[in-house]
Amino acid sequence: MARILILGGHGKIALLTAPLLSSRGDDVTSVIRNADHASDVRDARAEPVLFDMEREDVDSFARLIDGHDAVVWSAGAGGGNPARTRAVDRDAAQRSMDAALRAGVGRYVMVSYFGASAQHGVPPENPFHAYAEAKAAADEHLRATALEWTVLGPSSLTFDEPTGRIDVDASESGRVSRGNVARVIAETLIAPETVGRTIRFNDGDVPIAEALRR
Repeated sequence: MARILILGGHGKIALLTAPLLSSRGDDVTSVIRNADHASDVRDARAEPVLFDMEREDVDSFARLIDGHDAVVWSAGAGGGNPARTRAVDRDAAQRSMDAALRAGVGRYVMVSYFGASAQHGVPPENPFHAYAEAKAAADEHLRATALEWTVLGPSSLTFDEPTGRIDVDASESGRVSRGNVARVIAETLIAPETVGRTIRFNDGDVPIAEALRR
């Protein structure tokens, strides 16, 4: 059994991930900032914890993370407000990484997106630009740490039924079900071969466990 902390615990992917982890015996803590979401988290078989990632410092993050075996970043500001996007998707994410190191929790899985890169190519006038910049900075910060990191880059998200099969070799972003992303997160946490890797993926034909271990 592992103790897993999910940051962004009320997100759609997080709510699909938590029961997968709990069903195999993991102890899941899901971080939320709205107390009204606690019942949804409990229904997903995770323990809700109220914590405002946008405002808390590294020390507070470290106290939150302490005692867990792994951290999953599945949070996001949701777009629409560049300042808040930077505050959550870049700054809070980076503080959580620094805090994981401080707390001695080495395993960290970042849910990013397929095209995340310093060379993302999104023009400044595009509303997506702030998010692209924030995710690129957060991912690079994580790769530069001594954490046992994995960056996951799912493509455009759908509500399709999960197939349990993905394509990690695609050169272009396609589509992937949120359910498959949740399964990838769960499998990544128990696949040491994923440490130190950036894994971009679409829905595909290869079973997730096999695809991640190639």
